[in-house]
Amino acid sequence: MAHDTLAPTPPRTRARGIGRVLIAVYAILALGATGRSVVEIIGKFDQAPFAYTLSAVAAVVYIVATVALIAPGRAWYRIAWITITFELIGVLTVGTLSLFLPELFAKASVWSWYGAGYLFIPLVLPVLGMLWLRRTR
Repeated sequence: MAHDTLAPTPPRTRARGIGRVLIAVYAILALGATGRSVVEIIGKFDQAPFAYTLSAVAAVVYIVATVALIAPGRAWYRIAWITITFELIGVLTVGTLSLFLPELFAKASVWSWYGAGYLFIPLVLPVLGMLWLRRTR
């Protein structure tokens, strides 16, 4: 007599459909922001420590968001929401500060002027990420 056992189904990944494009853009921003912040911090940190630290923070956010969007499971889903929400708050805050208090930014950060140096992708991406997370609940 054979036993029918129900194998647990693996959690569904969010890396499907348009989600793959979203993850790819996050990965590209993670690489770009990481490279930028490493060069800035090693070579010229004394010129604009606040802006260069913000670029490093943005890099970490993009790395964690990329991993959280790829990894299946409820915990990673929550981490993705937290990270992407932090990203949106960060880009809105830094973007606004860079407009109204430009003296804080001797040099631009990834999120300065709402990500203008990155074609405003840092401003649009978290909104798209939140829409995707909501859709793939």
